[in-house]
Amino acid sequence: MSDHENARRAAAAHTEASREIEAFLRRVPELPEPQHVVEFAALLAREEEIRAERQDALDAFGLSAPSIDEEP
Repeated sequence: MSDHENARRAAAAHTEASREIEAFLRRVPELPEPQHVVEFAALLAREEEIRAERQDALDAFGLSAPSIDEEP
């Protein structure tokens, strides 16, 4: 698989992980219970892992940008 295709797939996977968080937020009650906190933590950890994979794929493809947190 080319770096370009790998980057595209990684971006799609990250989009899906973000959609899963959105779907969770649509169904979670106004006052979350402990099981909701646990589920959210798992979804967030998965999204962060996939975000890191996406960044690695984009770096391999040659699309890197400095962090907005870094000072010039």
